[in-house]
Amino acid sequence: MLPSTVSAFTTGLTLSLSLIIAIGPQNAHLLRVGLQRQHLWLSVLVCALADMTLIAVGVVGLAHLGQMSDKIYGALLGATVVVLMIYGWQAAKRFWLYQTPADARVQQAQTPGSSRKQAITTALTFSWLNPHAWIDTAVLIGGASLAYQAEARTGFGAGAMVGSAIWFLALGTLACWLGKRLGQSSIWRWIDGLVALMMWAIAVTIGWGLLA
Repeated sequence: MLPSTVSAFTTGLTLSLSLIIAIGPQNAHLLRVGLQRQHLWLSVLVCALADMTLIAVGVVGLAHLGQMSDKIYGALLGATVVVLMIYGWQAAKRFWLYQTPADARVQQAQTPGSSRKQAITTALTFSWLNPHAWIDTAVLIGGASLAYQAEARTGFGAGAMVGSAIWFLALGTLACWLGKRLGQSSIWRWIDGLVALMMWAIAVTIGWGLLA
């Protein structure tokens, strides 16, 4: 690759990692799937491919549409606040209604595991029905790619995709490691509590920015 393309690749990789590392609905979902040990690597693959698709949409298509109107951008942010509040409430509900390990094992024995189709659908839902993912991945990365031309823009997009793949592989490995060691431990409860607080904090921050 040309030096400019290498630089663009590195910039795209760094930007992608900086945007995706924050614990959001998609990352929290993968951690929980890892703890449950149900179709983890299938979910990781689907999330990674879905994220790469959003990057491609931004770099190849959405970025060429020009500056997004303030109304559309505000609507996406408002939808993001609603989604984050809902996900936060679901995590908080699991925190308050926590079951003891014995109760959880009984329920798990009585409840059939999710199918591969359900795992794929859930992963796509967390990836593509989350407005914040569209803003971070398609809009921000797509907009940033406008600073580059021709091969350099392709390199930027490729770097962003590699960054996405690296993150999801690392997150899947972490979730697998935790799942093997934590099992039905009560730490699940505190993970849900932390996720709820983080979701609500992000929602409040975004909402405050809209009102400011």
